[in-house]
Amino acid sequence: MKTIDIAQLAARDGVPLIDVREHDEFVAGHVPGAVNLPLSELGDRLGELPGEAFDVICELGGRSARAVQALEARGYDATNVEGGTREWIAQGRPVEQ
Repeated sequence: MKTIDIAQLAARDGVPLIDVREHDEFVAGHVPGAVNLPLSELGDRLGELPGEAFDVICELGGRSARAVQALEARGYDATNVEGGTREWIAQGRPVEQ
């Protein structure tokens, strides 16, 4: 499984970011530009995923890792963001609500 850390995520440009946290977690604060596709709904919403490579984030990195493993098995080019949204916020990076 491919992974990146928060610094690498912040330096990326033009790579879609999928946030697999539940909707209430997402609206409380997320990485700017992230699209919310909760892990609990992901299997039913595969058609909404980008056709190109994309990154996957959650709160800490566990749910996103599970999502990336499942998506890779289906042929998607997905990368897990280690540390997740919590680390993004801990580093003082901007958050959308």
